[in-house]
Amino acid sequence: MNNTNKLNGKDLINVGIYTAMYISVFFVGGLLTTLPVVYPFLLFLLPFICGIPMMLYYTKIRKFGMLTITGVINGLFFFFIGYTWMAIAFWIPFGFLADVILRFGNYNQFKFTLLSYCIYCLGEMGCHAPLFLAGQSYWDNIRKGMGDQYADTLMKMMPHWMLYAGFIILFAGGFCGALFGYRTLKKHFVRAGIA
Repeated sequence: MNNTNKLNGKDLINVGIYTAMYISVFFVGGLLTTLPVVYPFLLFLLPFICGIPMMLYYTKIRKFGMLTITGVINGLFFFFIGYTWMAIAFWIPFGFLADVILRFGNYNQFKFTLLSYCIYCLGEMGCHAPLFLAGQSYWDNIRKGMGDQYADTLMKMMPHWMLYAGFIILFAGGFCGALFGYRTLKKHFVRAGIA
């Protein structure tokens, strides 16, 4: 790999800026988890509302590794705020896959950008998977922190089959969010040679 394909300081600055922007939008939207009845809808809503900052980020990506680093940062961030090792186990591989897909499109074809973002959104399952896979101790912590009524409602809203349906919903949210972000930022895509 020659030097033109290596990440430089500007690339890393863009990674930092847009990853922080993504986490901020995601985190603000995620505050709705205080209402357990809306929890399943967040599987669609969060990828959708993050579509604008992520589509803006995609206009800056021209080298392999930027989405992988974003996945690593997201995984570590959500791990440290309590989403267990599953945050790392989901965010990093899907960040890497999103990177691979974008590279196949040579960073200049929107259909690859669209698919890349849809795949990247699947990493969000790392924030939801503990509900299904982390065991009783995870639910005990929810009951302790949020109360029995919250936990009981959340269990009804997030039955075990949502672990599988969630991937479909996340993908759909990413698809719609990418299209919405693209239309909102079309001038940026034209300038970047993607549109």
